[in-house]
Amino acid sequence: MTGLLYIGCYTPEMGGEGAGITAVRRDPATGRLDSLGVVAHTLSPSFLAWHPTLPVLYAVSEVDEGGVSAWAVAGETDLRPLGSGSTGGAHPCHLAVAPGGRYLVSANYSSGSVAVHRLGDDGALGERTDLLVHEGAGPDPKRQERAHAHMVSPDPGGGPILVVDLGTDAVYRYELEAATGRLVPAGPRIQVHAGSGPRHIARHPDGRHAYLVGELDATVTAYDLDGASGVLRERGRVATSRLSGAQPSEVAVRPDGRFLYVANRGTDTISTFSLDGDLPAHLAEVATGGQWPRHFAAVGEHLYVANERSHAVVGFHLDRDSGIPQEPGSALQLPSPTCVLPAKSL
Repeated sequence: MTGLLYIGCYTPEMGGEGAGITAVRRDPATGRLDSLGVVAHTLSPSFLAWHPTLPVLYAVSEVDEGGVSAWAVAGETDLRPLGSGSTGGAHPCHLAVAPGGRYLVSANYSSGSVAVHRLGDDGALGERTDLLVHEGAGPDPKRQERAHAHMVSPDPGGGPILVVDLGTDAVYRYELEAATGRLVPAGPRIQVHAGSGPRHIARHPDGRHAYLVGELDATVTAYDLDGASGVLRERGRVATSRLSGAQPSEVAVRPDGRFLYVANRGTDTISTFSLDGDLPAHLAEVATGGQWPRHFAAVGEHLYVANERSHAVVGFHLDRDSGIPQEPGSALQLPSPTCVLPAKSL
């Protein structure tokens, strides 16, 4: 299973050309990718996530009447449905399972809301237990006319869940009640730079640092993170790209904690930063081999980029010492890819 990737996409309902979740076999030595075909037909599964302890995959349905679905994975191409349900909002774009595996939390982008669903002992999707709507707006009248929840980030150590909201320039902190599945504010929301449009946050494996990418101002902000309270204390911020016109999407820390990666749409690049100092230090910026890199994942010695608008997933070898993706990458043509989820040993 560790030689597999599952790829999310946009389907025609969201202007894409995909048909559902695709399984892809990868060669851990060379990085080569081979498609095994669509293994789950579902509407615009633009983001995917694993259950922490079970072979169960979860997907959003990023459409007007948003939904989430659960899939039991029994083999490379055998995905069995374990239920689906409404998120109570429009265009859910991110989801994650809370520690303990009892609840699924999702972010409705267009509605600016956060939904919670109960999970069964087998990972099956149960009833929705909460729907919390953010209020407010930001200075950009086109992109920040209202709240736009964009990511949910549970703390692996059991601290508050962080919810990143692009529309209100804020990171919200919530405790999740184990008995009820309700979200309870853990304190006031954390305001970030006005007009930055925060999109995704990456936690450092040490649990004490985090990196927030601003989609609208093309920056990444470094924070000290208090896991127990979810409080973020800014250390500074840097540009995500040396080129003009960048609209960053995904941000991630390599598992060894030495390097940070940011995907830049518009410039169609991946930026690599060293994390040796107080602030991320720019090392290199490499073309993604396609257009509109919406997401990527580092797997072993390779980095796989979902180039949404050029319909390809491109794999790069990661230099072990420098951390920099090496060209050229190997490409697999897939329609409208939006998310790369590595399989894992379960």
